[in-house]
Amino acid sequence: MKFKYKNTLAIGMLAMLMASFSGCKKDFFDVKDRNGIDSRIWDNEGAIQFLLNDTYDVVMPDFPYELAANNVIYASDEDRFSSSESIMRKAIGVNGTLTSNDVKFIATKYQGTKGDNRYFDIARCNVAIKEIPGGNLAQDSKNKLRGQFFALRALSYFELTRLYGGVPLVLTPQNPDNVELSGRASASACFKSIVSDLDSAMVLLNNVTWNDGNERGKFTRKAAAALKGRVLLYWASPQFNPLDNPSHPFDQSRWTTAYQACKEAYDICKASGNSLLPNYGDIFLKEGTSNTEAIIVRSYSNKVEKRGQNVEAKARPTEEGGGASAFIPTLNLVNTYTMKDGVPVGQGSSFTYDPVLFWVNRDPRLDATIAYNGSSWKLSGASSRRQWNYISNITEPSPQGFYMKRFCDPELAKGAVAYANDFGGNGLDWIELRYAEVIMNLAECANEIGNLTEAQNLVKEIRIRAGIQAGTKNYGLDLASSKFLMRDLILKERMVEFAFEGKRAYDLRRTRNYHLLQGTMQTIQWETKSAALKTELEAVTANGTRFREGVNINDKTSFEKYFKTSILNQGVTGFSIPDTYYFYALPSTFMNSSPLLEQTIGWDGGTFDPLK
Repeated sequence: MKFKYKNTLAIGMLAMLMASFSGCKKDFFDVKDRNGIDSRIWDNEGAIQFLLNDTYDVVMPDFPYELAANNVIYASDEDRFSSSESIMRKAIGVNGTLTSNDVKFIATKYQGTKGDNRYFDIARCNVAIKEIPGGNLAQDSKNKLRGQFFALRALSYFELTRLYGGVPLVLTPQNPDNVELSGRASASACFKSIVSDLDSAMVLLNNVTWNDGNERGKFTRKAAAALKGRVLLYWASPQFNPLDNPSHPFDQSRWTTAYQACKEAYDICKASGNSLLPNYGDIFLKEGTSNTEAIIVRSYSNKVEKRGQNVEAKARPTEEGGGASAFIPTLNLVNTYTMKDGVPVGQGSSFTYDPVLFWVNRDPRLDATIAYNGSSWKLSGASSRRQWNYISNITEPSPQGFYMKRFCDPELAKGAVAYANDFGGNGLDWIELRYAEVIMNLAECANEIGNLTEAQNLVKEIRIRAGIQAGTKNYGLDLASSKFLMRDLILKERMVEFAFEGKRAYDLRRTRNYHLLQGTMQTIQWETKSAALKTELEAVTANGTRFREGVNINDKTSFEKYFKTSILNQGVTGFSIPDTYYFYALPSTFMNSSPLLEQTIGWDGGTFDPLK
C-alpha cells in the first residue's frame, strides 16, 4: 500500500541534503528553493566528492562504542562492559529486559548528522545515484562516484536489515511536496536490493584503484564483493533461514548462493594481493598498503582535526592514561581459546593445561589479545613493561581482571592517549572487513553445502597464521568430523579471531545461538596472598625496578607463592535472552515518522513478520 503524505521523514531527508550542500562553496552550486538542488552540482566533481565524503562519514562503521547510542548492538559474552552498560546488560538479560525503544540504531533524532537517522544517510545515496548520470562529467568519473554510492547504500540497508528484519525500502529521492511512502519491505526484498546495489558497485568500480595517501577507505570492487559475500551469508544463516520454522521453510539453496558469492570474493581478493598478515598482533597496527589484510576501512588520524577516535582511552589501564571503560575481556572469552595445537581444553591436546596458569600452552592469539596478571604488554614504548592486575596494587589500585591489547598502540605515550579538542588518540584505522573474514565466511558456506574438507582447510589458514601447531589432530580440525561439529568450531574460531571487532553479538544472532547462551558472565579477580607479600612484590630493587618485575608467572611455584585468584560473576543474573531479540523493535523515534509502519512481531503487539 502506498499513499501521498507530506510531513514525514522524507521531508527531513531533503532538508538535510540541502543543508549539507549549502555548506559547500558558492561556485559549486546555489540552492535556489526547497524543492530541488541546483543541477550544476552534478557537473562539478568537487561538489559531488564533498557529498560523497560526507556520506562516507555517516555510513561507514567505526570502532565499537564510538557512538554510545549504538552500544547495545555489541552486547555479548566477550566483553564485561556488556554486563554493566545500561542497555547492553538488558540485551544479554543479566539485568533487565529490552524495551521497544532501546535499539535506536535506525533513528535517534530527526536530523542527518552521524548516527542520528539512517534514512538521512540513504537519502544522500539516492539523490547521487539518480542525478550523477545527468551531469556532464566523463563517464569513468560518473562510474567511480556512483559505484561508491551504490556500495554505501547497500551497507546502510544491510546494517538495518540484520538488526530489524525488513525495513522501508526507499531507493529514489523524495520530493517534499509529493512524498510517496510505503511500509516495511520484506526481508527478501531488502536483501535483493542490497545485493543488486553491490553488483552495480562491482561493475562500476571494476579496475578502479585509489591513492592510499589521500583516498584510503574508498570502496573498491573487491570490497563490494567481500561485503556481498557477508550479506548473502546472513541471508543463508538461521537468523533469516531458520532450520525449524514451518512458516518459513529452510532454503538450502541460499547456502549455495552464499558460497558462490564468498568464493568469488575470495578469488578476487587473493588475485588483487590480499593475504593474511604474518603477525596477528599487527592487524590494527599496520595501515595502508602495508596491511595486506584490510579490505573495508574507515580511516582515522590523530593529527588531522576531527579525524580521531577515542578507543585507546577506553582500552588502556588507568596507569597508562586510559580508563578501561570498555573492551574488557571476560573469562568466557578466555576459555574459548584452544590449546596451542588447536584442541579445546580437556579434549586430548598434546599440550598440558593448568587451570592455575591457564595462559600457558594456549592459542597464541590469547597473549596477543588479552593482558592478564603479570603478562607482558608494551605501552608508551616500554618493551619490558608488564601488566599487573592484582587488586590494590601500587600502580593500578582498582584493576580489571583482564585488559584488551588490540586497538592499543604500544608506542603511544601515556600523555597522548586521550582524544580531546578534536585531536589525539592513537589514530588507528578501523577495519570493518578483512581478508580473514572472507576466508571464514567461505569456510562456513563450504561446510553448509557439504564441503567439510574445504572448510577445514580454510580454517587451517587462519590457525597457521595464528601460530597454532599441527599437533596430532591437524590443528585441532580433525575433531570437527561432521557439519554440526564444524559449525560449532567455526563459531568459536570467529569469537577468537575477531575478538572485540564487533562481530560476536552479530554472529550469535545470525546463527540463532544468542538465546542459547548459558551460565553467567565471569571474570577473574587476582589478589596477593598477604600484605607482606604485596610489600615484597612492590619493593624497589637496587636496579630501580620493583621486585615483581622479576617474578616468573609461568612458574607455578612462584605464581602460587604470591597470588590467589577467584572467579567473579558479572550481572545480577545469568544470561537470559528471549528469541524475540533476533529482530529488534523499531523505536518510537522512527515509528512515529509514518502511520504505515508496523511494529515487529513480539514487540508491543507488533504484526510485522521480519522473516517474510
